[in-house]
Amino acid sequence: MAIRSDALTAKLSHLYPLSADEEEVLQNAFSRVEDFARDRDIVREGTKPTQCSLLLDGFVFRYKVLPDGKRQILSFQVPGDVFDTQTYLLDTMDHTVAALTPCRIAILRHDVMREITERFPRITRALWKETLVEAAILREWLTSAGRRSAFQRIAHLICEVFVRQRAVGRTRGLEMDWPITQVEIGDALGLTHVHINRTLQELRRDGLIRLGGGTLEVLDWRGLMKGGQFDPSYLQLVHVDLP
Repeated sequence: MAIRSDALTAKLSHLYPLSADEEEVLQNAFSRVEDFARDRDIVREGTKPTQCSLLLDGFVFRYKVLPDGKRQILSFQVPGDVFDTQTYLLDTMDHTVAALTPCRIAILRHDVMREITERFPRITRALWKETLVEAAILREWLTSAGRRSAFQRIAHLICEVFVRQRAVGRTRGLEMDWPITQVEIGDALGLTHVHINRTLQELRRDGLIRLGGGTLEVLDWRGLMKGGQFDPSYLQLVHVDLP
């Protein structure tokens, strides 16, 4: 029985549309579903995975831990993301993926991945494009870390997460789930707690966002985009209906 993912279908409709038959092949490729609790590692650095993972519900994040114990978050993943496609070609994981919230994962075995990528070139290109977009996201994060102010970094991150959730039908008007804590923002953007707290207060005071209870509402989308120097084109999500 196929493991359906409306989020994956929605994302591919913007990123790299497949035919109904190709979508069916991809949906049928996932063999089972696993549940993970918050803060549990899903794929660990140094391991040799034999499967790829599709996020069905919840949020996950990639991270590395330095010898002194400091953590760097490398990305946040939303439903519809196949977040470890690279494990199909790389022998060893060079980072860890963990559950940011309780989440559900659909499993795609590497031997099945090999079969469908050899038989269905358009599915291969769709998965390849997703990987290329992940690289584009990393380049934006590097640009933020090197050249954007604290205000710009946080506004840019909010815009990015909003667009990615909107593309897969996980926003409610201008409101979205926001399970990312100030600690996790700091580990992702290289900011101190003082900087983050002050910046979130500024975003509220400027009438750009409302934040509380695990929910973030965008009050002024254009102002938030301008404040974060955000251009969504790097996400390659065409035809997403933005405010």
